[in-house]
Amino acid sequence: MTAEPVGPVVWAPDPVKQRNAGHTIEDVLALPDEAPRVELSDGVLLVVPSPSARHQRLTWRLASWLEQHVPEGFEPQMAVGVVVDHTSTLEPDVLILHSPVDPDHHFFQPEQVAVVVEIVSPGTRRRDRFEKPGIYAAAGIPHFWRIELNPVHLHVYDLVDSRYELVADSADEVLLTRPFEVRLPIRELGS
Repeated sequence: MTAEPVGPVVWAPDPVKQRNAGHTIEDVLALPDEAPRVELSDGVLLVVPSPSARHQRLTWRLASWLEQHVPEGFEPQMAVGVVVDHTSTLEPDVLILHSPVDPDHHFFQPEQVAVVVEIVSPGTRRRDRFEKPGIYAAAGIPHFWRIELNPVHLHVYDLVDSRYELVADSADEVLLTRPFEVRLPIRELGS
């Protein structure tokens, strides 16, 4: 007779690899279905907190709006990641990728990314405002959009000389010319 496990088996990162910052993209790709959403930061797995209902609603509305308004050659995506390097990945709220996109991939290389969008939540405020922009810039992603909640406000950055420079911000509407021309009604999407 064999013993049956008591209760569900809960996934956790390998403690030795966590201590030694030894996780790689291969570990992330091999995560079981029951694993939480994670980002890989210099070999350490970080559990990404679940976004609020407001955050998720704005993510969905933005991605849906972009799906209807971005020109041919671009494709918006949600809940997919960017491989920064062998020991670092990020999962932005919305990405705009250069087409064509392999629909079976969960992670994309920085050169496939035209725009990365982070919606700032209380649990991710420091990373979204200060850490992630530097990581995305170092990876060469040309455009970074940060959306603040309460009230909703869009900050648009372009990569200039390996760092992001603010090119537009508004709580109402933003007219963009790069990477394509679009009039983004941020107030309408955030209401």
